[in-house]
Amino acid sequence: MSVPVNAPMVGKLISIDVKIGDKVKQNDAVATIEAMKMMVKVFSPADGEVKEISATPGDVVSPENVIMTLG
Repeated sequence: MSVPVNAPMVGKLISIDVKIGDKVKQNDAVATIEAMKMMVKVFSPADGEVKEISATPGDVVSPENVIMTLG
């Protein structure tokens, strides 16, 4: 089952803090975005393994954008 990881709000993707193949637990920080001059962590919605990374640092992301997919 694939689980998408989306940005919590519109912002610029600053970093992806995991790589493909990494195992993450629910609520682990997996990325950082800058929104309204604040650094906001993106947390994993579930336990899983990072299967795909769909965004790169510098991209502007919104809640509709999938940053990565867990499997």
